[in-house]
Amino acid sequence: MFDRIVGVVLWTDNIQRLKEFYRDILGLPLHSERSNFVAFALGNERLSIGLHDAVSGHAKDPFRIMINLGVADIADVFRRLKEQGVQFIREPEKEHWGGWVATLCDPDGNILQLLEQP
Repeated sequence: MFDRIVGVVLWTDNIQRLKEFYRDILGLPLHSERSNFVAFALGNERLSIGLHDAVSGHAKDPFRIMINLGVADIADVFRRLKEQGVQFIREPEKEHWGGWVATLCDPDGNILQLLEQP
């Protein structure tokens, strides 16, 4: 029936702020943009941000969904993002399965996790 996830959408009341964070701070490549919707390309998948009138302010339950972003060198990415003022709630730690994980918040309070595979 289903064979893959093709994208994830984060809804916001401030699309400009999130677009700048994902594009300028995280460096995600812009795929497409409209006034109320922005899509970033991550391989064949899309991480999108959309303007929604039922969403306002910080995420009310930010740990409900966590987006994992793969990185080749978590220590380098962590250092560069910290220098740009990104708020981390978990610094890089090695996991029992051999990979590394760090957890951060976007400007809306959504939780993102950096993953360096072993």
